[in-house]
Amino acid sequence: MHPHHRGIALLVSVLMALAGCGATSQAGHDGAAPADSASPGDRPPLALMTSLPLYWPQGAGIADLAAADAPAPWQRKVLERDHAIYPLDTLSPAPALSPDAPEVDPLAGLARLAVIQPRGLSPADNVALDAWVREGGRLLLVLDPALTGEYDLPLGDPRRPVDSALIPPVVARWGMAIRFDDAQEVAVRNERLGTAAFPLVLAGQVTIVDPAAGQCTLVAGGAAARCAVGQGRVTLLADAAVFEHPALAGEEGEILAALLAAAFE
Repeated sequence: MHPHHRGIALLVSVLMALAGCGATSQAGHDGAAPADSASPGDRPPLALMTSLPLYWPQGAGIADLAAADAPAPWQRKVLERDHAIYPLDTLSPAPALSPDAPEVDPLAGLARLAVIQPRGLSPADNVALDAWVREGGRLLLVLDPALTGEYDLPLGDPRRPVDSALIPPVVARWGMAIRFDDAQEVAVRNERLGTAAFPLVLAGQVTIVDPAAGQCTLVAGGAAARCAVGQGRVTLLADAAVFEHPALAGEEGEILAALLAAAFE
């Protein structure tokens, strides 16, 4: 077994043990929302595109979703405390159902978007995302070169998350690249994004390759960058561990919630 695989397996077992020990107190993970959760009408909309089981349960089929009785993932419960979530599977406008109707733009009217370990963005998605950000959108883009979560789905299954993120060309357009040191130690390290402290595991390294392309600043020990692009803002994070492991997200999901708040502040 590759040393990284052994290290990840050990790390996951430790995280699962920690999650089990704290299960009775993890109100954010078992569905009980904290008393200070925002009411539905007060929560800003947040569009979400992801291959991770953040909104729908892992491996859920069409019948499960249609039945509407599948348990919601713990991540969704955390996300929905402060946001009204709108899952997307495309970012670019699509033709309307009738020839005389305008195109359907999935990003129209939205101010916040989280793209977390996507399956891959089409050329049209890249163009639409760049235009949306430049017009004032706020984006959290999470691209993890090496996921550390355990997913009970075979390789090649379309429901399985993307194990190594596909870096969309729009990242280079904003003057950045992501590199990965596969010799790094498998361990949890803590960094900061603004006032939010959060953990990283096998994170990528964001580099600024074209300073003139965007006003970007490296943060979180180089695992993230914050950029002003046109009238909008981009937070690029090269690690998804806090979205994968409940033991890293806080007893009530407060670490994940704080990271999201920092990304969209």
